[in-house]
Amino acid sequence: MTARIGVVTFPGSLDDRDTQRAIRVAGAEPVALWHKDKDLKQVDAVVLCGGFSYGDYLRAGAIARFSPVMDTVIDQAKAGLPVLGICNGFQILTEAHLLPGGMLGNDHLHFICRDQKLRVENAGTAWTSDYTVGQEIHIPLKNMDGRYVADRRTLDELEAEGRVAFRYLDMNPNGSLNDIAGITNAAGNVVGLMPHPEHAVESLIGTGRTDGLPFFTSILKKLVNA
Repeated sequence: MTARIGVVTFPGSLDDRDTQRAIRVAGAEPVALWHKDKDLKQVDAVVLCGGFSYGDYLRAGAIARFSPVMDTVIDQAKAGLPVLGICNGFQILTEAHLLPGGMLGNDHLHFICRDQKLRVENAGTAWTSDYTVGQEIHIPLKNMDGRYVADRRTLDELEAEGRVAFRYLDMNPNGSLNDIAGITNAAGNVVGLMPHPEHAVESLIGTGRTDGLPFFTSILKKLVNA
């Protein structure tokens, strides 16, 4: 039976089709989910893709968090459904309190678009098991509000519990505290990151590498072996 992974489209989403393609390349079936629908169509996992949901009014992800689909995503994520938030999706996950902390504007106040070097810090989540701890990868990055922030207690908990999933290397592109590029919840089923792995699954696009593909093969193996 083919694993079915839902991709939510909000008004302003940009990377839903790219994410669906990445899922297909990995060998799973992408399922389009609409933000107004609470029905997740019995998918096995969900991806909140990148873009500028609702134009990033108020704060990035602040309005999307209240879309009808998110009521179901939040409930099922708390029950163990694997959820990946990419860029705007990461912002939505923090607004929904599925991940701690928040996202602010880049410290240099400019939109950034570049290939970014990352270090894998946690290979024990549903979305990162095909990586190894300490592995260095290159993933495209494009954001305006990518600065991860949290209070000191939260940062200390993330570090102590090994919940920093990815860290920026060589340069911090947006001022994120502790060079954090992505984090996970305590259960390891919810992961958010600012870089875009869906743009690094085929050698002819993105970085020219396939460093993002293990996100999607990781969840596929998790679902198949569940």
